[in-house]
Amino acid sequence: MYAKHARLRLVTFIMTAFMLGCNEFMVVGILSDIAKSYRVSLSSIGILVTAFALVYAISTPILTTLTSHWNRRTVLLVLIVIFFLSNTLTAIAPTLGWLFFARIVTALVVGTIITLVNLYVSITTSLDKRPMAMAWVGAGFSIASVVGVPMGSAIASWISWHASFWMVSGLTIIVFVLLFWLTPSEKPEVTGSVSEQLSLLKDPKILVGIGITVATLSFQYSFYTYIRNLIHSVLQFNITSLNWLLFLMGVMSILGNQIAGMVAKNNGTKKLPYVYILMIIFAMLLGVSLNNQITGVLVLAILCTLVIIYGTTIQLGFMDEAAKNYPQSLALATSLISIFANLGISLGSLSASTTVKYLDMTSVGYVSAVYGVIALVLSIVLSRMMAKEEI
Repeated sequence: MYAKHARLRLVTFIMTAFMLGCNEFMVVGILSDIAKSYRVSLSSIGILVTAFALVYAISTPILTTLTSHWNRRTVLLVLIVIFFLSNTLTAIAPTLGWLFFARIVTALVVGTIITLVNLYVSITTSLDKRPMAMAWVGAGFSIASVVGVPMGSAIASWISWHASFWMVSGLTIIVFVLLFWLTPSEKPEVTGSVSEQLSLLKDPKILVGIGITVATLSFQYSFYTYIRNLIHSVLQFNITSLNWLLFLMGVMSILGNQIAGMVAKNNGTKKLPYVYILMIIFAMLLGVSLNNQITGVLVLAILCTLVIIYGTTIQLGFMDEAAKNYPQSLALATSLISIFANLGISLGSLSASTTVKYLDMTSVGYVSAVYGVIALVLSIVLSRMMAKEEI
């Protein structure tokens, strides 16, 4: 019975990540529908995505730190209720102002929700199964981009964009019931003041891990920002093929999550430098590969797989370091990737747009390679730090 509950609890955590991913990513696919319904320009609605990411990044460490003294289960369930209300308000928003308000409220809570989910995965899963369990929760977001976003866009086309968010609200009710049933009730073993929790950010290994996160996401979004254009405009695939190929890239991301779990389970820190060497090689090959449809798609698919692999190793590293030396900061440690991934995405997107402006789209791989070199150096530094501790 316990094993059955444990499996169902993990499925619930994956469903939670999928639900949050649908809510976050779905907007991108229905921006034009939202703009038409409120009779505003697409650029005006585009600010919605930027504002969501900014509020997400700022609010997550603050809310996670401030609520660390409270009962985790209660906080998680309350945040799910707030998420349900804000998502439902998004679905019924009568004006653009209400829509922005609803999205901001949603952004305030989603980072802390996924932080608590990852924390529960860590404390309710045995050490040997923890890497794969966390990788599957990470895959929940990837599945949302592969299945949820096209589904939301299809619902928006068949019914309306409002119905896409109603779908998420329905899923939220199911997730809430399962979390209420399956999430254990307990308080943090160790708590501390805000300044004591933030002391985690002084740790050299944590800082190097943050640097790796920023560099990796900068690597990814230096090419991924224009992946639609690379496939459609450069490789000359038609719209139908484009949609299928984007689906393929999402599937490769899910595969990357599973590889990430296996790497993390087998001394991942030592293996990360080899992952970054492969990333640099394929980033350098990207420009040349775009001269041919087959090689172009192959290199893009490999890159979409490789950029995901670092995540589980770094996430577990953050949590292990906190558990050993900063137990009062465990919740904050769990949120670090969510926080600093947004910084990397912003930096990578800016690099991509600057490259396209002054060079051309086929040059984005070379910019990715620069970030790959930075991540490689930092991964070697981290590996040596960990090796010294083992002596």
